[in-house]
Amino acid sequence: MFRVLVSDNLSPIGLKLLEDHPEVELDYQPEVHKDIEALKAALQQADGVVIRSGTKLTAEVLEGQQRLKVVARAGVGVDNVDLPAATRQGIIVSNTPDGNTLSTAEQTVAMMMALCRNIGPASQSMREGRWDRKLYTGSQLAGKTIGVVGLGRIGLAVARRCNGLEMNVLGFDPFLSEERADDQNIELYRDIDELLVKCDIVTVHTPLTDETRGMINAGRLAKMKKGVRLINCARGGIIDEQDLIKALESGQVGGAAIDVYTTEKAGANDELAKFTNVLCTPHLGASTDEAQEQVAVEAADIVCNFLTKNEVRSAVNMVPISGKELAGAKAYLDLAYRLGLLLAQVAGGEGIKGAQLQYRGEVTSQPVKLITSAFTSGLLSAALDENVSIVNSDLSAKDRGIAITQTSTTETGAFATMIAATLKTDKREITVGGTTFGNDFLRLVKFNDHQLDAYLDGLLLIYRHKDVPGLIGAIGTTFGKHQLNISHMALGREKNEPGGDAIAVLNLDNEPTAEAIQEILDHPDVCGVELVKLPPAKAPLPWLGL
Repeated sequence: MFRVLVSDNLSPIGLKLLEDHPEVELDYQPEVHKDIEALKAALQQADGVVIRSGTKLTAEVLEGQQRLKVVARAGVGVDNVDLPAATRQGIIVSNTPDGNTLSTAEQTVAMMMALCRNIGPASQSMREGRWDRKLYTGSQLAGKTIGVVGLGRIGLAVARRCNGLEMNVLGFDPFLSEERADDQNIELYRDIDELLVKCDIVTVHTPLTDETRGMINAGRLAKMKKGVRLINCARGGIIDEQDLIKALESGQVGGAAIDVYTTEKAGANDELAKFTNVLCTPHLGASTDEAQEQVAVEAADIVCNFLTKNEVRSAVNMVPISGKELAGAKAYLDLAYRLGLLLAQVAGGEGIKGAQLQYRGEVTSQPVKLITSAFTSGLLSAALDENVSIVNSDLSAKDRGIAITQTSTTETGAFATMIAATLKTDKREITVGGTTFGNDFLRLVKFNDHQLDAYLDGLLLIYRHKDVPGLIGAIGTTFGKHQLNISHMALGREKNEPGGDAIAVLNLDNEPTAEAIQEILDHPDVCGVELVKLPPAKAPLPWLGL
């Protein structure tokens, strides 16, 4: 018999599935997570555990858990689980990514309808004994243009429902293929600013990252149609709340429906909720009986099937090789992951169609399929509203219509090992190549037709330029003026001859300001600049902790 601990409240249907399984013994302790020592003791007796957001599986809690084999999160987010610690303990962590998709999409549409028809304030006026029929004249949705920012699982579900409401659906997503957008009857944009100016309603469905935090801000609000309506059922902070309040006060924004907030507690959002043209709800996106039942059933299935059938589903940290093999492949996994991160940032908002990887030399003796998955996770991790790891990155790419292919040859070129990746976007192809020096040093040795030797860690400023005298000195002077320190510099000529096109990669100790970058762009011999943020040297891989 396998013992399964449930350490949070769980829907009865999920509990019954565990209770009725002939090979599972259910240990239901929904309050045990409130006492760390009690939780650790309960886990010592468990083969698997089903959790929700209340249980915090920290490194301290997971340390020494020799019996525990699998964690199933009844929900999407696994930020309450220390993934590196779980991986080091050999514990599989899975989530239930599809459970709340429909409920959150329906919450978005419900809030949009209520906002446009003034349901909230009209209902309140009736409760107060008034009959203000003329005051609450609304707007119909048919014929309106909605912009869906982020076309993941939930964004696509919202788009489908808006098509059913006879709305004109525009979508922004740098990773959804044009073919997939056409299939869904979505007019796809790669530039969010081009989309926003055309919309009567904007709804956001992206993860909250450094790139998306404050994505809808004062500058973008000012460029939208006067009277635009905004909806956020995704993550608090994607819409800058203070900028939204000012736009509501000025009348630039005609209304907002908000379900998620930067600070989620009573009284924290009173300033926003005071507006009569703002509809606020307390993070109800996944709060339906059906969603709670679905994630409970899915989590119970995941644990039972893993323990009794060795079936792995929706894992966010599983590594399908032995620990010894993993240690040998770590440098190549890290190299591929960083090449993916680099290409995603260089491509910017361009639509990604696919990527071709080529492995040469010693790397071909490693698990190249897994290394390709590491590349894909780097390529997609900043854009998708899910935990993209080497386990689920291939499926995430497939869902977005992004084709990732690979070829291998044992023949070596200038280096004993080489990983080259060519990214195809809507506009161009970008090729980068990397190699390893020893076990710890990763190098960028190819950028399109340029050969170079740059460090693949930290802040990289990549600028394309004409190979003319005095340019390097001018760049150094500019950086000195802006108090920017260059830790390493690599140059590459297209034809290894003076006077032609060239590229430079600078490793910086601190991030340049927009003014510093603009000053470099303004130099007549500079053709383009990209700032790329990579993990520090020797940083652990996010899904392995190695």
